[in-house]
Amino acid sequence: MFSVFRNAWKIEDLRKKILFTAMIILLFRLGSAIPVPFLNADGLSQLFTQFQAENNVFSFLNVMAGGALERATFFALSISPYINASIIMQLLTFAIPRLERMMKEDSEYGRRVIEKWTRYLTIILSLILGFGYYTVLKYQEGFQIVDDKVGVFGAIVITMCFAAGSMVIMWFGELINARGIGNGISILLFAGIIARGPSLLGYARAVISSGAVGWIQLVCIVIGAIAMVAFVVFITNGERRIPVQYAKKVVGRKMYGGQNTNIPLKVNMTGVLPIIFAQSFVFLPATIVGFFPKLSDGWFGAVVRALNVGGWVYTLVMFLLIIGFNYFYTMMTFNPIEVASNLKKNGGFIMGIRPGKPTSDYITKTLNRVTLIGALFLGIVSAVPSLVAMFNSSLRGLAIGGTSLLIVVGVALETVQQLESQMLMRHYKGFLE
Repeated sequence: MFSVFRNAWKIEDLRKKILFTAMIILLFRLGSAIPVPFLNADGLSQLFTQFQAENNVFSFLNVMAGGALERATFFALSISPYINASIIMQLLTFAIPRLERMMKEDSEYGRRVIEKWTRYLTIILSLILGFGYYTVLKYQEGFQIVDDKVGVFGAIVITMCFAAGSMVIMWFGELINARGIGNGISILLFAGIIARGPSLLGYARAVISSGAVGWIQLVCIVIGAIAMVAFVVFITNGERRIPVQYAKKVVGRKMYGGQNTNIPLKVNMTGVLPIIFAQSFVFLPATIVGFFPKLSDGWFGAVVRALNVGGWVYTLVMFLLIIGFNYFYTMMTFNPIEVASNLKKNGGFIMGIRPGKPTSDYITKTLNRVTLIGALFLGIVSAVPSLVAMFNSSLRGLAIGGTSLLIVVGVALETVQQLESQMLMRHYKGFLE
């Protein structure tokens, strides 16, 4: 990894992209330290100390926001509104035939339309979540986070600050996509989790000091984390290659074609997106109860308690959602029919498989098998920390820490792969010139 960054730094264009990405991350961290007016920081600190002990939804959102949520800063909502808006729009693309036709007939135009609607929906969700978070803070008895004298004007200011911060983060992500390195939203999520590293180490130290975890258990946890990272790297770099042969043809006195190549199918084609989106779905009921406390008394409250972090229901639902989202995103990013059609147009074929529909069916069958392996891998790796937490209630925070570790490793690998591909592209360009 370090050699890739060192080689990329020597290329002026890539060096500018890396510096631009670093500048955006710096601005993101500065925004995470700007406090929102009319809020009491001491009361917030006490509230999130309780939330961390309970290990509820706000603890996870706080980790994703890099600690901005517990300080109620400008970027407190982080990327949650944008992620939720992306999930909704992508589900609507499959649910509404007109949107689906738009994506198939003119993918570039359809992509621009979907992006525009995603931004509008992000604004709406930012306002809703901003007001909801203000409501949660206002009605926390015994903490006095929001002054009783704060009226309608104060509520509007707090809500608009939260919503504006979320929109700025979305803009930062798009800037990284256009002028930086890596996926913008994933990079900002990566930066937020890394920023919480010292706090998570402090939590681990407190658990050890309390005697809930012995040194032998600690060593086993560290070894397990290292093994998990190695497993993630191994599976992420794994791929299934389908050999392709191109037919020979004579044009004038020259012969073209005849070469052998392959179609690489990544075992983990979707990266860490299924984990991020599955977490958003699992924590949605708890988020709603946080905004509307009266719902915690009925059947809805029972669902929230069943989905508590570290429980077997939470683990099972996360496992199934990760598998479902993995298949969903693979279908969106890889089209076997289009690949088979391109092969047929260019005179390519898979040995023993007829061109056209048989080729697309063979690719689909192979893709489903590879996707199943990748989905099971993500689901199992995500479930292991929760299973460990079931045997020791003091390690319930390990479920969140394990998921964060997966996201950090996945984003780092994706960024390195993008740097390698861009360096390879520039080497080919120099060779052709």
